[in-house]
Amino acid sequence: MEAVAEGLWGLADYHEKRGEIGKAVKCLEAICQSQVSFFPLVEVKTRLRIATLLLHHSHNVNHARSHLERSQLLLKSIPSCFELKCRAYSLLSQCYHLVGAILPQKQVLHKGLELTASVGHEISMKLWSCNFNSQLANALSIEGDYKGSISALECGYVCATEIQYPELQMFFATSILHVHLMLWDDDNMVEQAVSKCNEIWESIGPDKKRQCPGLLFYNELLHIFYRLRLCDYKNAAPHVDNLDAAMKADMQQTPRIQELAKELNALDQSLSRSDLHYRDRVALSEKQTRIQEQLRSINGLSSIGRESLQPVYFGNVRRTIGDKLQLAPPPIDGEWLPKSAVYALVDLIVVIFGRPKGLFKECGKRIQSGMHRIQDELVKLGITDGVREVDLQHSSIWMAGVYLMLLIQFLENKVAIELTRAEFVEAQEALVQMKNWFLRFPTILQACESIIEMLRGQYAHSVGCYDEAAFHYIEAVKLTESKSMQAMCQVYAAVSYIFIGDAESSSQALDLIGPAYGVMDSFVGVREKTAVLFAYGLLLTKQQDLQEARNRLARGLQLTHTYLGNLQLVSQYLTILGSLALALRDTIQAREILKSSLTLAKKLYDIPTQIWVLSVLTALYKELGERGNEMENAEYQTKKLEELKRRLADAHASIYHIEIIDKVRFQADKLNDLDIKRAMAASTTKVNLDIPESIGLSTPLPVPSSSRLVDIGTKRRGKRRT
Repeated sequence: MEAVAEGLWGLADYHEKRGEIGKAVKCLEAICQSQVSFFPLVEVKTRLRIATLLLHHSHNVNHARSHLERSQLLLKSIPSCFELKCRAYSLLSQCYHLVGAILPQKQVLHKGLELTASVGHEISMKLWSCNFNSQLANALSIEGDYKGSISALECGYVCATEIQYPELQMFFATSILHVHLMLWDDDNMVEQAVSKCNEIWESIGPDKKRQCPGLLFYNELLHIFYRLRLCDYKNAAPHVDNLDAAMKADMQQTPRIQELAKELNALDQSLSRSDLHYRDRVALSEKQTRIQEQLRSINGLSSIGRESLQPVYFGNVRRTIGDKLQLAPPPIDGEWLPKSAVYALVDLIVVIFGRPKGLFKECGKRIQSGMHRIQDELVKLGITDGVREVDLQHSSIWMAGVYLMLLIQFLENKVAIELTRAEFVEAQEALVQMKNWFLRFPTILQACESIIEMLRGQYAHSVGCYDEAAFHYIEAVKLTESKSMQAMCQVYAAVSYIFIGDAESSSQALDLIGPAYGVMDSFVGVREKTAVLFAYGLLLTKQQDLQEARNRLARGLQLTHTYLGNLQLVSQYLTILGSLALALRDTIQAREILKSSLTLAKKLYDIPTQIWVLSVLTALYKELGERGNEMENAEYQTKKLEELKRRLADAHASIYHIEIIDKVRFQADKLNDLDIKRAMAASTTKVNLDIPESIGLSTPLPVPSSSRLVDIGTKRRGKRRT
């Protein structure tokens, strides 16, 4: 009977290499369904193999789970076989993860940890302990138990230290930092986690680092998220450069990896032939070994050529060799996000840093690149035109959520750029795209509703519809649990009320600014503080409390210039300060400030701010009696004003204008209770894409607190003056 099993295993290998997964599964199931009993060990290995095939190549998670549960029962009667038992526990845990069954997943993982603790100090058991602790941390983070998650990761770190495996130590150190960034309840703890990552990374030699691209990407991105949260753009910039360089270097290797993988696949096909001559078989086997070694060298942590526990790819999309950024060695074999998602995230980071500096051309290229990557991956997940949330396979929802959230953030930045350049029609189109994605995937993109409302407010303000803008900002406040997002939208609403101009609106503005001003020092970083100081200074200017307004605005400008580097906000700060200097008869300073502001506004193609600055400069030249400058300036101002009027007319004439500013939230079709539960179970309702998901630490997606990845100093551009 053992020979029969070997034959069926070999036949299954043959079909798998040919991509005939259904036939491979049938060969293996013939063993399990045989009237004649096989040895329990044979049946266990067969069922594990079936489960692995199903998880890698299909959405049939429940079928895989039933094979694994049967394997567990059989393994109870076998005294040793610790590797098989660990493998069964790990695969079963991943099955539970894919269907959102967290409680049974935790129970299985605790059993696995008990087993590894009872066996002894073998390196293999330490590695399996690392595997189970990594998955347990993931499960706990899904439940919001971040402290428990950190505890599990620290246990994994201890195991990695005991076996003196620095790359594995780095995996756990970065994962711990990841959770600290999500939790962020103690500044010192977060800083210590950052320092620990730096310490371990420095201990790894340059050659070894090059073989750990997944860890490099993970570490650099986490450092960027940390610096962004602190609004420390200056110290984040080197990490952005490192990240972009790493992506470009990795992309250059991809064609070579694909070429070797194709060659390896052809060799596998040849070696599967039963009529192959012995001498030819030896020669092909030697060539196969050489190619495997080459791929191993390129991929670093890759385990090509030896049996390992492959991770479940979220969405069950089969990927080729090299299309994965591994974080840890087998049997963890973990990845943070698929390579395409990481690449898109790098593009997004470059946009986030380039947009406030006015690097719109490069930002446009990166937005296009990132969205193209995402669209390709969405198609692979079955998300084509007309597909809605309820049509998705359950096991695809999590991965779909990651890509959809990234897509929304690209569109959000596109809206920001177009509004800055007064390209209102283009901004409308991007906003409508956001709306359509939200209506198709309302549960997965639940957190994005507040972002969409905020952007509707910014559009309305930009085109002079201040009452509508205030409405949408207030709606955005209601739709998010993020204190940061709430504070920023309250400030935006206040500015819109200030621009309405009547006494009641000024009172409403003060009611919004006051509470935000009271808590502005409680936020990590200075982004909220600079926005509050801007709005407060604007209100004080309106109330003719000019000296106090000047003090607040000068403080806000200093913070913006030092930390944020947001040229649009700097330009707007300078314009108000220039106006105040003129009102206070400080004409020398007014001229200097306003010229700086105009230079920045021109660099950003920010026509409304240019017009605002030009109007103040015209008044300055008139007061100074500089008739020539006054006429020249007024002529340029008129030209820009006419250009803005044309753009506004185009925006108002668009079929989308009324829909966007209308004081009604976009309403998605109501799902039935079953569909809601199904989508919520694996969706994105608690994810911070400011700290994107990792296999070691995935949370269902999106968070009610939105994605601070774009939230940090990037959406808050401002209060445009028309």
